[in-house]
Amino acid sequence: MHPTLVAVAHGSRDPRAPHTVLALLERVRELRPRLDVRLGHIELNRPLLADTLRDTTGEAVLVPLLLGRGTHVKRDLPAAAARAGHLRIRTAAPLGPHPLLVEALFERLLEAGWTPGRAVVLAAAGSLDPDSAADTRRGAELLSERLGGVPVVPAYASAAAPSVPDAIRALAARGHHRPAVASYFAAPGRFASASAAAATGPAAAPLGAHPALARLVLRRYDEALARHGEHGAQERELATA
Repeated sequence: MHPTLVAVAHGSRDPRAPHTVLALLERVRELRPRLDVRLGHIELNRPLLADTLRDTTGEAVLVPLLLGRGTHVKRDLPAAAARAGHLRIRTAAPLGPHPLLVEALFERLLEAGWTPGRAVVLAAAGSLDPDSAADTRRGAELLSERLGGVPVVPAYASAAAPSVPDAIRALAARGHHRPAVASYFAAPGRFASASAAAATGPAAAPLGAHPALARLVLRRYDEALARHGEHGAQERELATA
């Protein structure tokens, strides 16, 4: 039996968010039908992560449906794992930054009407954690490379600067009028909607149930298992030395 994949979503008051996450997990199940895939939310929506872990047995891998390192990844997930003492839990890396995430961003921009040469604002939630900001900046660099080198400016809906409107104005001051806004969000929500509303050019939809995102969820799951396998091999070598 493979460890259960527990996808960890943030949660949102937007009624579209849970449906979007469930659609993404259906794609994950289609890619790997024999894998037990479950969902837990950090807050706002059910099932909450604590409830999902309570009803899970054996081994589990937490795969955060979050796009960078931050408080939820560094504090909330380890705390939830520690409280689930009946489980053997590993935690995967957040989804971003990663080339598969960039492919999903690229296709969402095309769907919104982005055309080659147009600058882009990469709209993210924002965090006070410097690692989270570094991950978003790296995501912007990767997206710029994918778009042929056009300017891609990371911007934030909260907690960090620049804001999405400020980034749009800064690009306009450099001659990049009506830049596109790429939605660095896994699902619809208040921050994603506010970022899209600030756009003066094309505004892409959140990543949602994009096929590349489903593949990335499984990639993070496999990477977490591989890291554990390496550590286990090292421990066995030390035990027999």
